[in-house]
Amino acid sequence: MRTLLRILAVAAVFLSALGVLAQEISGDDYRTPAPPEGTITAQQPAVPSPAIFKPRGTVITPPSSDPRHPVHTNFKIFVPEGRTALSVPVPNNTFAETPASMGCVYKVGPNYAGCNPSGGGTNHPTGGWGAIALVDAYDDPNAASDLAFFDSYWGLPSANFTVVYANTSFGTLNGLTASCSGTPPPANQNGWDVEESLDIEWAHVMAPSATLYLIEACSQSLPDLLFAEEVAGIKVNAAGGGDISNSWGYQESCVGNPSCGGGGTNTEQQNDNYFYKYYWKDITYFASAGDTGAEVLYPSASPWVVSLGGTTINRDSNGNFVSESCWSDSGGGNSTKEFWANPPEISNGMGPWAGYQYELFGGAPFAYPPRSTPDIALNADPNSGVWVYDTDEGGSWYIVGGTSVSSPALAGIVNASNSRLGQAPPGGGYYYTGENNLIYSQLNDYVAYAAPRFYDVTTGSNGHPAGPKYDQCTGVGTPRGHSGL
Repeated sequence: MRTLLRILAVAAVFLSALGVLAQEISGDDYRTPAPPEGTITAQQPAVPSPAIFKPRGTVITPPSSDPRHPVHTNFKIFVPEGRTALSVPVPNNTFAETPASMGCVYKVGPNYAGCNPSGGGTNHPTGGWGAIALVDAYDDPNAASDLAFFDSYWGLPSANFTVVYANTSFGTLNGLTASCSGTPPPANQNGWDVEESLDIEWAHVMAPSATLYLIEACSQSLPDLLFAEEVAGIKVNAAGGGDISNSWGYQESCVGNPSCGGGGTNTEQQNDNYFYKYYWKDITYFASAGDTGAEVLYPSASPWVVSLGGTTINRDSNGNFVSESCWSDSGGGNSTKEFWANPPEISNGMGPWAGYQYELFGGAPFAYPPRSTPDIALNADPNSGVWVYDTDEGGSWYIVGGTSVSSPALAGIVNASNSRLGQAPPGGGYYYTGENNLIYSQLNDYVAYAAPRFYDVTTGSNGHPAGPKYDQCTGVGTPRGHSGL
């Protein structure tokens, strides 16, 4: 039945295709949503909604995530009020998310009272198949030991983990050659070390049985990262398939502009071919939508990847889960480079092979509608950030947010869903956007779209207000369990 649902979902989408640096967070913010409409009588007493608790502290944007840099990471660090350092030696599980609490909120781990970070123990997600590759820049020599400590601390199973240097030993791949031989330059001198720990740790949380590859590019230039994308595909393909996560982003205005930090001369559509392969039938690509509110980044804007927006996990003053809302800094919007192609030629842009959004945006006001981001979302607000362990800069436990959380965590959730929807159908031969086809096909199905498959985020704004079903902050919403993915 699950297989039949996926086949029908893909067919339905195919047919339809044809016809918002440092920000000070002031005081505890308790706000109570407006009561429901209607007359409240003595026989029907008002039931107040829980007050939402927002921790006090400072959100730090690391230099590697500075949006003025053409290629940048998408993470921020939350420093609670009164703390003088970015990290702490031992997590304080009063509000920051743990493996158990995140698994509980998204219903991919055991359910427990309030999905509260202060509880949950080892009620962690399980599952995973094949491999997950995390594409990053520079070398973190402590990646393996930090991941092992993270797993031991939370009681997670040990990871099958390998670091791969995307260097000249791979020769020329898809017209690109790496800019270094041997080990890439140090990540702690370039601000990517926390990013790398975040990526591997939270992909492992959500899919603990999957093999993990940390693919380290020689630099954060687009050519080096696209070269690393090819290496990631080689490794995941050799493992029998899986998922590739990209927590970095590149300003669309710089694509094809050599003056923008080594962007190269390719158009965005030419760069798309690093994210699809008709012969890699079981690989799905993911990318962070950005952390500057309503921005559109590449590769998130590529129609061949699942674009990840960000939410805020709202909790009451006791730490119990209440709801999710649009994170005000989540990326999202219309691409200025990727459009529906007419004539439908794959080298020019989207077409029937990537038609999952055509029903939403086809026709007026767009004759050839642009790619819209994101597709789906996950917790990304640093105020509801996740714990990350990283020692490469001399720290330890950090509270980290940003859509750099969304991408690896969602890649892990999809991996553990065992869907195996990739770039081509079994046997290859046709370009294919299987995961997005499945996600979007369920918007029109009341039973499939309603909880427990998805949570429709309808509050908050990143410059684009959240609303029913699809919006340019949270996409179709956030997952609830594995069945919709």
